[in-house]
Amino acid sequence: MDRQQNLLLIDGMALLFRSFYATAVTGQYMINSNGTPTNAVQGLMKHLLTAVNAVKPTHAAVCWDMGSKTFRNELFVDYKSNREAPPVEMLPQFDLAKEVVSGFQLPNIGLAGYEADDCIGTIAKSVDPSTKVTILTGDKDLLQLLDDHIEVLILQKGFGNYQWYTKNGFFEEKGITPRQFIDVKALMGDSSDGYPGVKGIGEKTALKLIQEHSSIEGVLENLDKLTPGQRKKIEGDLEMLHLSRRLAEIHCEVPIDFEHGLAEWSKVPQSCVEIVNSLELRSLGRYLVQNHGLEEYIG
Repeated sequence: MDRQQNLLLIDGMALLFRSFYATAVTGQYMINSNGTPTNAVQGLMKHLLTAVNAVKPTHAAVCWDMGSKTFRNELFVDYKSNREAPPVEMLPQFDLAKEVVSGFQLPNIGLAGYEADDCIGTIAKSVDPSTKVTILTGDKDLLQLLDDHIEVLILQKGFGNYQWYTKNGFFEEKGITPRQFIDVKALMGDSSDGYPGVKGIGEKTALKLIQEHSSIEGVLENLDKLTPGQRKKIEGDLEMLHLSRRLAEIHCEVPIDFEHGLAEWSKVPQSCVEIVNSLELRSLGRYLVQNHGLEEYIG
């Protein structure tokens, strides 16, 4: 009997930033003899390979943001404008990370004008439902993609620690469907992405309103049943409410070509030794020897 296909989709940018700040806080940039910092790249790959051990995928791919501007900036000029520029030690690691991912024979996927989330959503929703899809990220926005065949692992502190979400588990915890989560985000906004939602409506209130009225349309049809304060806030921010929903929703029709065959995964390829050694990724090399039986790592 053939093994069920399981596609692991990795949010590259989320893992890269998380890995960078985990060691940068103590000044451990792991600079190689060329003067290139590698701390974020090595952390990214350790997160990726730890997840591979946990998920045991048949296929895997890494999705990336491609540039700072996307179609969401055209909708709302302040989208993500509150984010600071990446530290200088991070800059060379964006391209380096893709190089290392390729060295492990995994596809890098991204398209200018879209976020990694959009690419992940497009692939996850386009594969045959008989294929299990596991998304690895640190971003709860991706929970809106949960489906019968799609699960989401939210990274916690350390390696191999996840909040493991399924569609049914999400409903049991939140009392809403993954699709309804978009409307919750529209009401409450997202400070990290820089869109406000409805001013004065926080997460608890937003969740309660969608639980009770099913959708933004349901809330607007029942404004007379809300508290005077809630009604005033929503009526005063209708334009931003509708805009926030468009910003919150992951776009699942990105014009990318995903070749399933190029994402096949069985084990760490021996060919990765060359890139691990050439870039002096010593921490990653030790990890490969200890956890993936890669004996030819020289270090």
